[in-house]
Amino acid sequence: MNQKMVKLYTRQNDKTLYQLERDGRIINHRVYVEMHFGDIAPLFMESYDWFTQEAAKRVPKPEDVHAPIWCSISVENCLKPIPGTVVYELEVPEDQIIYFDDVKWDYVLNRIYLPKDAEDEKAYKQHLKELGVVNGFEFFEGRYKGMYPEEVKRIRESWKRAFEIDEWTIFNVCGNLWEIRKEWVRRIVRPGETVGEKKDCDT
Repeated sequence: MNQKMVKLYTRQNDKTLYQLERDGRIINHRVYVEMHFGDIAPLFMESYDWFTQEAAKRVPKPEDVHAPIWCSISVENCLKPIPGTVVYELEVPEDQIIYFDDVKWDYVLNRIYLPKDAEDEKAYKQHLKELGVVNGFEFFEGRYKGMYPEEVKRIRESWKRAFEIDEWTIFNVCGNLWEIRKEWVRRIVRPGETVGEKKDCDT
């Protein structure tokens, strides 16, 4: 039975071209994520580490990979190539893709409770009110740090909903990968070229 292949698009630093040629694959490292965020990296790395751990439960992670590669499921929502970057147009076996809701990911990134629905959100706000907590952002860092371990656990558990896609659109769904294999690359788009313009070209 033939495996279903899915088109994905991702913008990466053009130094990855060397990695692809040398190793036949591109992988992400935790330090690359830290460099991307710069001074604010400490604020976000806990969320990225959590994502890596949870995503690995859904799609097995190669041992030498420390962070996923962010991909768009559509040409329309793909970042365009700018100087110093290229866009990889890919065709990937579906079982290699970690789908998640990018809108829900913002809750994880901000380390706040991710409600199941509007009713759950209302109930959670009431719960915070009963606790006497003004700001749900401050359980991990801030005035409530260390005071409510059960709330931290509850928040972390809610983040798993980021992998539950309630509405499938090109703007909220992302498809992450642990690696980009050379055989998955259909086209490399450089600055000045249009993503999705051609079906195939030499890599």
